[in-house]
Amino acid sequence: MTEQTDRTERRPANDGPKAAARNRAALVSAAREVFAEHGLEAPLSAIARKAGVGQGVLYRHFPDRTAAVAAVLEENVRQIEQAAEADDATFAGLLGVLTWHLSRSAAFIGLLHTERAGSRSDIRSHALDLSERVQRALRAHLPRGHRLSAANDLELAVAMVAASVIGATRQEREDRALAAWRLLAVEVGAVRSYDG
Repeated sequence: MTEQTDRTERRPANDGPKAAARNRAALVSAAREVFAEHGLEAPLSAIARKAGVGQGVLYRHFPDRTAAVAAVLEENVRQIEQAAEADDATFAGLLGVLTWHLSRSAAFIGLLHTERAGSRSDIRSHALDLSERVQRALRAHLPRGHRLSAANDLELAVAMVAASVIGATRQEREDRALAAWRLLAVEVGAVRSYDG
């Protein structure tokens, strides 16, 4: 009888929806890191391992690779939009957040080159929508008369910087992105994530 009580007392509490939200956040963060380090074809089991959850939990949240990539992309765009809505948001600051995502997310770089989104119209349509959301967030803070304010200059500059983001390590990718912005004579704020 005592043995059964001891086992019951040691069992962790079921957090229900809180645990599901934590697991999803951990999986998105892990997917961003794993995809950045090993490419979009990295084994999904590596994402589950990095997040500290079982594969069943991974597949409950993301039934396939496309769903995992989409979740990373959505989170990246959401953070840029949140940074744009902050009271102290500046164009340079938003470029710092964008650069953080570019250097850490292989999937995000692909998003900004929507012509690479594949021939499937649903994927291409979703990628175009996310790319447009990034552009809207940036344009909302683009100062009048800025060197990137003419026609499609902002979109082209972001695509050029995204194309330059190569390297084996996060630091190499970040350095390349910052060098590209510098060559475009565009000021970039601190390279950082935005968590609200």
